[in-house]
Amino acid sequence: MTNAHRDAGHTARRAARRAAALATALAGTLAALLAPATAQAAPAGCRTVTTAPLDAEQARLQDPRTAAFTERSGLADLLHGFPAALCSARDAHRAQRVVDAWGRKLWQAGLDRAQGRRPNGELPALDDRPLYWARLAMTVRLAQWQPRFDVDHAELRARFEDASRGLDDGFSDDPSPDPGSGGGVRRIFVSGFDPYGLDTEPRRANPAGAAVLQLHGKRITLADGSTAEVRAVVLPVRYGDFDDGIVERAFGPHLRPGGPQSADLITSISQGYPGEFTLEAWAGRARSADPATDNTGALSGGTALHPVDAPGLADGPQFIRTTLPTDAMTAVQQPYPVLLNTPVTEIPAGATAPVERPDGPTPGSRAVAGGGGGYLSNEVAYRSNRLRLDLDPDLPGGHLHTPVLTGLPARQDQLTSPEFEHNEAAIADEVRAILRSARL
Repeated sequence: MTNAHRDAGHTARRAARRAAALATALAGTLAALLAPATAQAAPAGCRTVTTAPLDAEQARLQDPRTAAFTERSGLADLLHGFPAALCSARDAHRAQRVVDAWGRKLWQAGLDRAQGRRPNGELPALDDRPLYWARLAMTVRLAQWQPRFDVDHAELRARFEDASRGLDDGFSDDPSPDPGSGGGVRRIFVSGFDPYGLDTEPRRANPAGAAVLQLHGKRITLADGSTAEVRAVVLPVRYGDFDDGIVERAFGPHLRPGGPQSADLITSISQGYPGEFTLEAWAGRARSADPATDNTGALSGGTALHPVDAPGLADGPQFIRTTLPTDAMTAVQQPYPVLLNTPVTEIPAGATAPVERPDGPTPGSRAVAGGGGGYLSNEVAYRSNRLRLDLDPDLPGGHLHTPVLTGLPARQDQLTSPEFEHNEAAIADEVRAILRSARL
């Protein structure tokens, strides 16, 4: 055997030992994340079960890599403290207060990580994945909790989800501008999304979620010299939550003119196409993305040949045009180009087959897909702007697609890399630049 062969053999054995050690460590992390609270961690009489069924989204925590996002980000203290807090509730009303409070704690911890105020853990601060996976792990703990009084677990999870996504964390009450900016503070409300496509790549992040977490609560200087405060929510990639009105709950308070939470501009943001930002000129009413599933494995029921409306969707036009200041926003071209995306897919009036239109819809047509397709990224744009048409039609509103976030390591046991972190930061910085280009 040559020295080269011996060195290669030693290298392979060292790599195998490292992989085995990592697998053992991550398995321990997984067990800690999914195990119910111990008796020592909770008050006497608190009951937990180990048989609470996991939904398809929660079940991905059985992959040790996904569970590691909580432990390695410094958010594990919230996960481990949650069961005892639940056990402190002595009736259903107090249980609601607990899940609201801990949802807000998790949301604030996610913001603090994204904005560099919570340096715990070894994962990059800008990363949106720890908030996502910690939230899921905490919903498992909530499902395992069995109090000695009646509770609606589904209702408690919905409350926890809303609070941990920022739905009750609105604009500040301070209207004063930063020194030297002149005038009052404008308000920009944005939404991002959870990671998705996790069955094929469970380490995936969502640059839209990362960007809005970094922007939430920040003040930016706009192109006209005015100051704007940005507030954000991070939405689930789940059809059921959209059916239950999460978009309307998130955007509604910010679309009432003169209201205490009214915004001066709204935009939903999601991950879109490789290598470019796109401002979607049109949002379509239909769901048509099947066989693509959401994060729970659910289908929408709509295809390009047979588009469907979402259950419970209020009346509205087939297509809604953006009112964002697209000329100013598309002037931002670095490091990624920003384009106005005008095509749609429709079924023309009197026809039965879908047709692609490069310059928007024709009168009387049936929507199949907006510029953002027929998935939830298009639907958040449609829902938020349909509500805008009802409440404040002159308000600037629309949808922004970010580039696809690339740079995950080839080694499957690694969660991040310098390239991934650089690309994530570059996309977030350009989202900020696009919003700053507005004149309100």
